[in-house]
Amino acid sequence: MIKVIVGYKVKRIVDIEPVLVKLRAHAMQYPGFISSENLVSERDSSIIAMVSTWDKSDDWKEWEKSTIRQELLQEANEVLEQEPRVTIYRIMPTDRWL
Repeated sequence: MIKVIVGYKVKRIVDIEPVLVKLRAHAMQYPGFISSENLVSERDSSIIAMVSTWDKSDDWKEWEKSTIRQELLQEANEVLEQEPRVTIYRIMPTDRWL
């Protein structure tokens, strides 16, 4: 399983919310999608993170290159101050630590 963190630096938080809702709704339809949540920085509310969980890295890659995702990111461009930053983490099993 993997976690994908997409960081957004936005001009106006209210304008990005509809796009984040659409991104989640469409991602939910892709194979391997497990969950997602949106986080807002306590220090700087212009920094938003969308954290999603996927079964496999290949599942995320299919969603990442999808036409609908690209179209939604284009829709968000006018409220973004910079390109979204994507970081992928593999979940480390902790049951072996005991």
